[in-house]
Amino acid sequence: MSGFKGNKSTLPQKPCAACGRPMTWRKKWERTWEQVKYCSDRCRARSDKTPS
Repeated sequence: MSGFKGNKSTLPQKPCAACGRPMTWRKKWERTWEQVKYCSDRCRARSDKTPS
């Protein structure tokens, strides 16, 4: 992601596995973007309680 110039519409997005809201790539997730599934701790906690 070295070409970022402040235009967030060019960043990759994917839906949250729990709520379905779109998540936009963050610098914090640079190394783990493929493993990111949830938009927040709340969604992660909610999905842990649901039986698979």
